[in-house]
Amino acid sequence: MKKETSKKDYSTILANNLIFYRKAMGLTQFQVAEKLSYSDKNISKWERGEGTPDIFALKILADLYGISINDFLKEKPRKFKQPNFKKRLITVLLSVGIVWLVASILFAALMIFSNGYLKDSWLVFVFATIPTFILFTVFANVYKNRFYSLLSVSGLMWCVALSIYLTCLLFTDISVIWLIFIIPIPLQILAILWFLLKWSFKGFVEHINIFKKKDDKKDENSN
Repeated sequence: MKKETSKKDYSTILANNLIFYRKAMGLTQFQVAEKLSYSDKNISKWERGEGTPDIFALKILADLYGISINDFLKEKPRKFKQPNFKKRLITVLLSVGIVWLVASILFAALMIFSNGYLKDSWLVFVFATIPTFILFTVFANVYKNRFYSLLSVSGLMWCVALSIYLTCLLFTDISVIWLIFIIPIPLQILAILWFLLKWSFKGFVEHINIFKKKDDKKDENSN
């Protein structure tokens, strides 16, 4: 009897802590499920105490919340500071702002020292879009947001094509330079397919986990 009670207590404490830390982070069950490659139904079951996540899922959750696995088993949740998402946004904006500050300084310098003759100096701002989208891509991957990563990679490809097109249009006599825009099309398709593949892989992992749980239940029943 004591053994069954301890199991129930463990499930209740774990479920309560899963709810506490998720809400403290300001995340929905769907957002947590996305990061774990599980369905939100699994997250809901864990938080109701009808099931428990495996050690790998607990490790990912602990890293996500900035705690240890042991913190999930404590009756009193550990107080922790919620990551400031405004700081993340400010970090991104500051990084991008530096890029455009450098572009503005370079543009002003070119216009001043050329006495206004370099009228095509505005291309500096077009080229500034490239490091801008590189930064967006880096931050999207650091913050593990697949959708924003897809958008930033797509923006990067098209900005590179646009920069080459405008440069060749102004400084060369190539008449078919518009064909440069054909190159990003297959790359864009590949990026979208890669994004969809990630999502389908998440569903595949989810099905495997479901079958594993069914097999575990069968083994428990047989024992």
